[in-house]
Amino acid sequence: MLSKAQWEICLSEMERMFPDAHCELVHSNPFELLVATLLSAQCTDVLVNKVTPGLFAKYKSPEDYLAVSVEELQNDIRSIGLFRNKAKNIQALSRLLIDNFEGQVPADRELLTTFPGVGRKTANVVLSVAFDVPALAVDTHVERVSKRLGLCRWKDSVLQVEETIMKKTPIEKWSKTHHQLIFFGRYHCKAQNPQCPTCPLLALCREGKKRMGREVSAK
Repeated sequence: MLSKAQWEICLSEMERMFPDAHCELVHSNPFELLVATLLSAQCTDVLVNKVTPGLFAKYKSPEDYLAVSVEELQNDIRSIGLFRNKAKNIQALSRLLIDNFEGQVPADRELLTTFPGVGRKTANVVLSVAFDVPALAVDTHVERVSKRLGLCRWKDSVLQVEETIMKKTPIEKWSKTHHQLIFFGRYHCKAQNPQCPTCPLLALCREGKKRMGREVSAK
């Protein structure tokens, strides 16, 4: 397992590689970010960003999403995976926002996770990006990188991964670390074809050393 000092080296290197890492979901306010993040579940940010410009031009408020049938909303997001359930969830959370929060997205994790279709990851993204609340969302990239490096165990749950990263990372770096881990996983330590031979973290990486050892043995 990586020590805290080794993890700090990893964070410094990711900072060097991706100093401008940020949320790539296009949005202009907390409500748009909430909808975009909900849409991104089991879907790429790239695909979501193809759909949301037209979506956000048509629907500017929770009231707008409730002014159409669920079938119309489903048709608007049809290219997104699980579009039927996501349309239903968007309308349901829009109703909750209107009825209980005066149409405003609350900056509270416990409240956010009571919304249909909103889990801890989505809530953490909204808190971190929209409200600058220290939070660390664990998506597939964050989980993969953390486990490959050896910061976490392969059997650790998503919540355990989140807790481990937060424990070993200064709170003021949680949000930035979240984005840098995503960029590192999305553009370097990819699910398929990770860039192990050129990785500056290879000497510290549990999985990278195994992978390179297998490649050497196969030659």
